[in-house]
Amino acid sequence: MKSKKDAIEIIKILKQYYPDATCSLDFKNPFEMLISVMLSAQCTDERVNKTTPELFKKYPTPKEMAKADIKDIEKIIHPCGFYKNKSKNIKACSQKLIEKFNGVVPENMEELQSLPGVGRKSANVIMLEAFHNPQGIAVDTHAKRISNKIGFSNNQEPEKIEQDLLKQIPKEYYYDVNHLLVWHGRNICNARNPKCTECPVNKYCNYFKK
Repeated sequence: MKSKKDAIEIIKILKQYYPDATCSLDFKNPFEMLISVMLSAQCTDERVNKTTPELFKKYPTPKEMAKADIKDIEKIIHPCGFYKNKSKNIKACSQKLIEKFNGVVPENMEELQSLPGVGRKSANVIMLEAFHNPQGIAVDTHAKRISNKIGFSNNQEPEKIEQDLLKQIPKEYYYDVNHLLVWHGRNICNARNPKCTECPVNKYCNYFKK
């Protein structure tokens, strides 16, 4: 693992490199964020953003989504992939919001993870984006790849990688690091064709051949 000093320096360099790094999902409220994150699993944010306007226009609240015909949800979200399972979770999640949380998206990790279709990574994203209160670091495919390459973690399981990251990165950097790892993974350290010579933090990377 990296020292805290190196970890902070990496974040600062990436922050300078990506000054506009923010969430790529479009949303207007916590419920829209919740559903968008569920749809984003193994799907691009761009595709999700093209799909959600129709979904939220028709079913803008948990109450309306809970009453929706699941076949109609499937039809709308079909382009996002895994549409049957995602539709099932979206409807069940909306029903639980009505039954247990008075139609309000909960603002803590434990209750968010009690919702159908919401794991720790999704809960981390929702706490960050919808409530501006990051509780941890969301480990998606980008964060996993970069963490392994740069030496933040040798683990493969997202929750173990997150625990390694939390030991190295102070809490005041949680907000930035969530966005920076995603942007860096998309723009430079991508899986198929990483642009190692262009990478602003390649001197910290275990895979960069100098």
